[in-house]
Amino acid sequence: MTEGKDPFEIDVAMGRIRDAVRPYPKAAMFELKERGYGTLFQQLVACILSIRTYDEVSLPTALRLFEQAPHPEDIASLTVGEIDDLISASSFHEAKAGQILAIAKEAVDKYGGELPPNAAVLTEFKGVGPKCSNLALGVTAGQARISVDIHVHRVTNRWGYVETTTPEATLNALEQVLPKGYWIEINALLVPFGKHVCTGKLPRCSDCPVLSMCRQVGVTAHR
Repeated sequence: MTEGKDPFEIDVAMGRIRDAVRPYPKAAMFELKERGYGTLFQQLVACILSIRTYDEVSLPTALRLFEQAPHPEDIASLTVGEIDDLISASSFHEAKAGQILAIAKEAVDKYGGELPPNAAVLTEFKGVGPKCSNLALGVTAGQARISVDIHVHRVTNRWGYVETTTPEATLNALEQVLPKGYWIEINALLVPFGKHVCTGKLPRCSDCPVLSMCRQVGVTAHR
């Protein structure tokens, strides 16, 4: 759907979306930081909990874990079973419990309880890929890194801003075209935007603030 569309201007789009998502809950990692859980370890663990899990589940699950065991030393003192009980609402919680315990122990034993803000170190941990390492480093250390989840992938391709088939390819494409000033914010904005406006099925195009620019790639029906 390109006929009659305005040129896509990312600065205009991001400004409009920033206003549009204000009424909605923040993306889980950004909300978690506002609630006082903003260390690199906490953000990394919370992102692991969010994998294949809705924010509505992963955020309270992370809060439940950190209220009992907020630091690597605290989690390292637990058993896999105890961690599993605390995160049981998260998808694939059994595997995640083992991964979280391993990260906590290495954080304590190798790094004195504080993970270094280094992507190469973070992605060495089992269960941590570019999505989580980039998001954790962006939120906690302010490093200009793009975290691509299903919402960022879907929305930017629907816009026609990038043309890819996987989140990994979207990350590479966005790194080539997205101004660095938006690299952290794009996740914070497009997660709530993708959940409440530019939804996977029947997107709310009639309410979309960037409809005049959006190519609506792949949209066959909408509200």
